[in-house]
Amino acid sequence: MTELKERKSYTGKVTSKKMDKTVIVTVSATIRHKRYEKVISRDTKFYVHDEKNECEVGDTVTILETRPLSKLKRWRVATINQREA
Repeated sequence: MTELKERKSYTGKVTSKKMDKTVIVTVSATIRHKRYEKVISRDTKFYVHDEKNECEVGDTVTILETRPLSKLKRWRVATINQREA
């Protein structure tokens, strides 16, 4: 038997919800450049499965890695941390 690995999770903001059962979540990270040591901000977009269409643009959500659901979707919404007012 193989052991199950712990799934990756990220926290980010919902930037688009134009598709059915899919939202785009932008995750921001700050990194330090290896050579020049300047702090750089990086944004990564993830296509995330939202089964109940609960998320709204501006919400802060936690996403979990999952099996491939479509060509681009490999993540699902775990929790909605903060609702946009």
